[in-house]
Amino acid sequence: MVKEIERAGIPVVHIATVVPIALTVGANRIVPAIGIPYPLGDPSLGDEGEKNIRRDLVERALKALGTPIKGQTVFDDAYEF
Repeated sequence: MVKEIERAGIPVVHIATVVPIALTVGANRIVPAIGIPYPLGDPSLGDEGEKNIRRDLVERALKALGTPIKGQTVFDDAYEF
């Protein structure tokens, strides 16, 4: 689906739990998620910790959207909680 949306001219960021699969399916802008059971958070961190994780992921995805690329790119900056 990511490739079809981009084919229409709309840039997409794929927040992926398994980066190799995202690369295999052809996603161009990939932001690694936290993990398979909780891709956008970690319940053991409590509400504030999860909020920080989600904010970081969204900020990295927005940065990825605004970054010119020439092929598949993984935006794997360290998490900033």
